[in-house]
Amino acid sequence: MSLKQLKIALVCDWLTNSGGAEKIILALHQLFPKAPIYTTVYNPDRMPGFENAIIHTSYLQHMPWAKNKHQLYLNFMPSVFEQFDLNAYDIVISSSHSCAKGVITKPETLHVSYCHSPMRYAWENSHEYIREYEIHPFIKTVAPLFMHNIRMWDRLSADRVDYFIANSKHIQNRIYKYYRRTSSVIYPFADNSKFKVGTNRENFYLAVGRLTPYKRFDLIIETFNKLNLPLKIVGTGISYKKLAQMANSNVEFLGRVSDEDLIQLYSKAKALIFPQIEDFGITPIEAMASGCPVIAYSKGGALETVVDKKTGVFFDEQNSASLEGAVQKFQSLKFDPQLIGAHAETFDHKVFNEKMTDFLEKKWETWQKEMALK
Repeated sequence: MSLKQLKIALVCDWLTNSGGAEKIILALHQLFPKAPIYTTVYNPDRMPGFENAIIHTSYLQHMPWAKNKHQLYLNFMPSVFEQFDLNAYDIVISSSHSCAKGVITKPETLHVSYCHSPMRYAWENSHEYIREYEIHPFIKTVAPLFMHNIRMWDRLSADRVDYFIANSKHIQNRIYKYYRRTSSVIYPFADNSKFKVGTNRENFYLAVGRLTPYKRFDLIIETFNKLNLPLKIVGTGISYKKLAQMANSNVEFLGRVSDEDLIQLYSKAKALIFPQIEDFGITPIEAMASGCPVIAYSKGGALETVVDKKTGVFFDEQNSASLEGAVQKFQSLKFDPQLIGAHAETFDHKVFNEKMTDFLEKKWETWQKEMALK
């Protein structure tokens, strides 16, 4: 039986902002357009591409501020996902970095979870998340009290998944560390067809992403203040005011830009600066698809996408001196935009679709055989 003949449901944590996890659920929606999507909260104003999707939300959809501040309701999300009735489906595919993998399925249903990360704020980043994020002081005080229960639920709910897919080898290791589960790696993608390899680089560096603490824009600005090199920053977020106050005149904040403008920026920038630890990281792929080299911190997903001295350079310490040294090293090297663009093709949308379809077909066949023996 082909996948088209099966009843498939998609599950994701929330649909409130367009990011890496949301691009995956959109790709799955495009692969399986008839599959309904189950999620906690959906904000259609910020989620283009889902206009024709069948979306089932929870009671959190109607709670105050939920569409913009879903984090306020994290403590309620485990029970929300357990309340979704998925008994009608042959395959459930969850796209999870929080609670989505915790749905309950019947024994005959195959549950595959595409894991972007074990819940970051429950495990090794829990203290940093509470300390650094600009949230209400009361929430900072009470968060550790219920985080233990969230952590226990997260571990136990991992056993409800039949097969895990990790978005990188970095996350594959974390899945085994916290869940003691094996997984297969299928990398996320960039829509490389919309990017163009630029051969005429201009005299500016580029940083792209949400302006939040872990993205380390503060480190970029500190370094480029010292170097006095032109830097353009694309993105908005809770750290904007703090970052703007520390930036010198060589740093330009562009805010949210259109897709067309971002494509142009990638094609003209000397290099993308990527100083954070990401589970995978789509931004370097988009930059490389435009022939733009990447200066990246040598941790996390960047190690699996950037090739040292061919598509970019690495720095080993998350401090200004190390990043400054990497920029100076970058300036002494020559990069081939066409070679960089060709490397990015290995992370194309078509590759993702092929690998995901092949994985699901094989696991469904195996699952059917196992069910027949029971």
